[in-house]
Amino acid sequence: MTKYCLTVTCRSTRGIVATVSSFLAEQGCNITDSSQFDDAETGYFFMRISFTSEEGADLGSLQQGFAELATPFDMDYAFHDEAQKMKVVIMVSRFGHCLNDLLYRVRIGALPVDVVAVISNHMDYQKVVVNADIPFYCIKVTKENKPEAEAAIMKVVEDTEAELIVLARYMQILSDEMCQKMSGRIINIHHSFLPSFKGANPYKQAYERGVKLIGATSHYVTADLDEGSIIEQDIVRITHAQSASDYVSLGRDVESQVLARAIHAHPHHRAFLNGNTTVVFPASPGSFSSERMG
Repeated sequence: MTKYCLTVTCRSTRGIVATVSSFLAEQGCNITDSSQFDDAETGYFFMRISFTSEEGADLGSLQQGFAELATPFDMDYAFHDEAQKMKVVIMVSRFGHCLNDLLYRVRIGALPVDVVAVISNHMDYQKVVVNADIPFYCIKVTKENKPEAEAAIMKVVEDTEAELIVLARYMQILSDEMCQKMSGRIINIHHSFLPSFKGANPYKQAYERGVKLIGATSHYVTADLDEGSIIEQDIVRITHAQSASDYVSLGRDVESQVLARAIHAHPHHRAFLNGNTTVVFPASPGSFSSERMG
């Protein structure tokens, strides 16, 4: 029995749910999970439906049959095979905690992705990556060679047919052109609870301000630095007795968890861009919940 999911975005109006569910029933499909959200502020409707095909309907026939029904609603929709793993390129610099965490989660089957390459501007994690049987590319980036370096990065992405880039503490700013070309397909982890304490050393800033909560934010990358639509956030409580280095250690743990949760949402097609924000549906039954992911 094949498992699929259908994602729908369109202007909010009556009859969407009835149209979608009736179509699936007519195709011999059984809905196993459904999430929907009607945004009163933007006027947009979002839906994600998991279903099984009990009569052998394939993606091609579903896409073709649904097209006519979707036209009156001006739907942006897609059918996905839930057994198909998304191809991902991970980019990293010299902090390897998120990379190591992701590689472990992929190895044990906790993330539905296929890491097709790891790109770094340093050689620090070459051995770790190669030992995991994943191609490693060291692409140095300087002010002088940035256009050539990004062209080399995009060649890896295109050659591997990667659908998603994950910035696992990659400490280089991507160009506006690359951000626009990969819009909605680059996920970053920011080592602070946005929008506070931006920059290269937020834990030091947090320590100096005596904060009682620190956190991490995972978001889609845009041309505006660290201001893309947020997918996942989390925090950890700290006290006055802890040092700046304690902040870093605790922060690295929460960064790894937040990034993993964000990546878990994207290939499961649970995250929808909604202007400057996102709609993120909860994990469906049978997938790893955010508690288990952490």
